[in-house]
Amino acid sequence: SLYSRFDLAYSAAHALCLAALRHRGYRSSKRYIVFQVLPDTLGLGPDVWRVLSKCHDMRNRTEYEGALDVDERLVADLIASCRKVADKVSGLPPLQASK
Repeated sequence: SLYSRFDLAYSAAHALCLAALRHRGYRSSKRYIVFQVLPDTLGLGPDVWRVLSKCHDMRNRTEYEGALDVDERLVADLIASCRKVADKVSGLPPLQASK
C-alpha cells in the first residue's frame, strides 16, 4: 500500500540519517534533527532535507492524529531523497576502532 511504502522509506531515511549523525560523533534525542543537519553530516542540501522534514511532519500527524495524507508524489520524492542519503552514507569512510 501507499502508506506502507511511505513508512518503510521514512524509516530507512531516518536510520540512514541517524547513522550519518553518529558517524560524525553526535547523538540526538529529537527525530527531526537528523534531517535538519544533513548539510553538515552528508553535505546534502534543502532539496533533500526539506522532503525528509515534510515526511517527518506527515509521519507525526499519521502517528499521533490518525491523519493519513500522503500521495504518490510525496512517496516518490521520499524514496528519491532516501536514495541520495544512502549513496552519501555508503561513501562515508570506515570508523576507527576504539582502543
